[in-house]
Amino acid sequence: MAEAHQTRVQKVVEEMVQSLERDHIRNMQGRMFKCSADCCGRPSDSMNQVHQCIERCHTPLAQAQGLVTSELEKFQDRLTRCTMHCNDKAKDLFDSGSKEPAVRSLMDRCVGSCVDDHINLVPSMTRRLKENLDSIPQ
Repeated sequence: MAEAHQTRVQKVVEEMVQSLERDHIRNMQGRMFKCSADCCGRPSDSMNQVHQCIERCHTPLAQAQGLVTSELEKFQDRLTRCTMHCNDKAKDLFDSGSKEPAVRSLMDRCVGSCVDDHINLVPSMTRRLKENLDSIPQ
């Protein structure tokens, strides 16, 4: 993917991830650490009970991180498939006898379209992620 197109996608996705981290994940981390500290402050519990308590505290954050990772992987897979389609179109055009400048132009337009389409998906992906993060029991 052309560097400028890649930079555009990365910027939008990084902004989304930072927003999710600031508005959701960070709060979950705080709750996890407080919960874990509470587990450690139970002197009558066995080592195993404390360990299980801490594991329960970590579960919501692990689920949240898994959700975000999964959604980002699906987004990346879709973008990759789109750019592979562009590669195929460019190869077909080149194989049909077109010159390199025409092929490069087609490739740039096609990848640009993929990037635009996927950037437009980010708001709905963000909404979906926020809803899913909010639904994780604390």
